[in-house]
Amino acid sequence: MRARGTLGIIGRALSRSCRMIPRRPRLLALPLLLVAGVSLAAPPAVAPVVEATRQAFDVPGIAVAIVKDGEVVFAEGFGLREIGKPEKVTADTRFAIASITKAFTSASLSILADEGKLKLDDRVIDHLPDFQMADPYVTREMRIRDLLTHRSGLALGAGDLLFWPATTHSTEQIVRRLRHVPLATSFRADYAYDNVLYAVAQRVIEKVSGRSYGDFVRERIFVPVGMADTVINADHLPGGADVATGHAKSDFSRLGPVPPMTWSNNQAAGGIYSTVNDLTKWMRVQLDGGLLGKNADGSERRLFSAERARGMWQLVTPIHPPAQPSVPQLAPSLPQFAGYGEGWSITEYRGQRLVWHTGGWPGMVSRLTLVPQHGLGVIVLTNQEIGAAFNAVTMEVLDHYLQAPDTDWVAAYAAGVAKAQTGADAKWAAHQAARDARSRPSLPTAAYAATYADPWYGNVTVEQEGRGLVMRFAHTPQLVGDLEHWQHDTFLVRWRDRALNADAFATFDLTPDGKVRELRMEAVSSLTDFSFDFHHLRLAPAP
Repeated sequence: MRARGTLGIIGRALSRSCRMIPRRPRLLALPLLLVAGVSLAAPPAVAPVVEATRQAFDVPGIAVAIVKDGEVVFAEGFGLREIGKPEKVTADTRFAIASITKAFTSASLSILADEGKLKLDDRVIDHLPDFQMADPYVTREMRIRDLLTHRSGLALGAGDLLFWPATTHSTEQIVRRLRHVPLATSFRADYAYDNVLYAVAQRVIEKVSGRSYGDFVRERIFVPVGMADTVINADHLPGGADVATGHAKSDFSRLGPVPPMTWSNNQAAGGIYSTVNDLTKWMRVQLDGGLLGKNADGSERRLFSAERARGMWQLVTPIHPPAQPSVPQLAPSLPQFAGYGEGWSITEYRGQRLVWHTGGWPGMVSRLTLVPQHGLGVIVLTNQEIGAAFNAVTMEVLDHYLQAPDTDWVAAYAAGVAKAQTGADAKWAAHQAARDARSRPSLPTAAYAATYADPWYGNVTVEQEGRGLVMRFAHTPQLVGDLEHWQHDTFLVRWRDRALNADAFATFDLTPDGKVRELRMEAVSSLTDFSFDFHHLRLAPAP
């Protein structure tokens, strides 16, 4: 699901907006720890950092947990489940963990591989004969491992509108429509984060196991690991449960709650709701290489084999880190290498390998980070759409255990947020400067009204309502927007759900005879999530 991490490698953009940042309370200095005889296994002073982070980035609630050398050394919630309501976030509060789900999908395939029911090098068509990509060669050569590693040739986020925001397409329909999504690069040539191929992985798991994805993950992972409070999708949350409400800044400015969303059609990409207490159990199993414990006879109980544990963390798709950070304050976070494994991002920090993933959901973003050489795991769950918050808390914890020089990560990520906002403002100003506000559409308003069809998404209608035009995506109830004339034959689509933060330009291309030939779209703001892949649509008047 959507997510942009520290490097923009995976996950969400740094943030939507920022304020003046208070001075960060420093963690207890390492020399003092050593003098006092306190073990480095002891947790850092998390609470002051989390509270500074919440204040700096307007985050209502955050939950944090730390695993060190097989023990849970910290697990606590901070702030509110929903603004304006008294319920507090606890270590048992459920959050949508979004793309952190991808590691569970990878583990599910590894479990099936351990049982001899598939191999990661099997061709996808060996298990799903009807599977097709846009290129016959890619269709023939696509392996199950390729579904997990973001090297298919699809562009960043291509096809996400098939399920984001929530759509009426079934998983089978998503997989079938994938054959119409164009490829942007050669097969296995470049890294480009995608979600849609995880829907294919979901179908493989279901076909091979004979179980639904939700049932398989619950029975084969949640139950043996002991994750009793973890569920697939919001519609499986029990009534009255301790659940965080997501929050977003409508029009990138006004913070408020957003309605819950459920994905039944691509659960494998990001459908899980969990708690930091449950995720400590998951991190311990991961850090133990799939080991669940010992049987009475001393034999090992395993979730997956040690071989598969190594395979999931093996770097498959290289990623070229930026030569320079977005702002100087973030320079210490730049890795010497970066890549993606099987459902995990693999990078380096201060000479240590990090195995991690972020997740982004409407109103909630998160990060889970493992440092295998140190037996360390950190999970940060938040209920606001700002990745700077989970990054700042994570990096503070990592620095404590890696004995790193002190860095004010709250201020560093705030600087990154400010630069991103400045860039977005400059882009909008450039659009306004280039606009000919005195221009008029080439055609009468009614002439633009029609049903337009895209080969992979389906139908988008433009209807006349009163004197204006309204756009509706046939399979996406949330995508209803009013068209305002921008210039010439370009309109600004303002979605009625202002928390989407995804307004788009819609440009009508005309034939020499003055008929609409094609409708193209692109997001207005550089802060809009990449899963709104309007620019991949090729909308033509439906016959």
